[in-house]
Amino acid sequence: MADQARARKLAKRISQIVASALEHEVKDPRLARVTITDTRVTGDLHDATVYYTVLGEKLDAEPDLVGAAAALESAKGVLRTMVGQQTGVRFTPTLTFVTDTVPDEARRMDELLARAREADAEVARIASGAEPAGEPDPYKPPRETEDGE
Repeated sequence: MADQARARKLAKRISQIVASALEHEVKDPRLARVTITDTRVTGDLHDATVYYTVLGEKLDAEPDLVGAAAALESAKGVLRTMVGQQTGVRFTPTLTFVTDTVPDEARRMDELLARAREADAEVARIASGAEPAGEPDPYKPPRETEDGE
């Protein structure tokens, strides 16, 4: 079992190597809009999971997730070779590519928060003109005692 700090350093280095290789070395047009977001390495340093996102051609265009996944799968051997050459570890970790869902979940959470703010604003608008259902002062005043009692 390797040290956790060593695993983190190796994961960071793998991210840098793969991102650089996708930008400069691998000449697949399907990988032009792929961004490496994170890498996790197992404790024994034998497996690395690389998380990535894919951007669309334009802001409103859907990204080509299937094409990017196929391109990453076909470039996996070249990328693993480059990782092995540039890290200098005894055993080059196997690379697994996983689509990062954090941006989609963050967008969904933002939409849910916006809906909650709208609902709160509606409740505040309705409550602004409301009056109490009972007496204006629902608490009974304390009895006043006379001096003789």
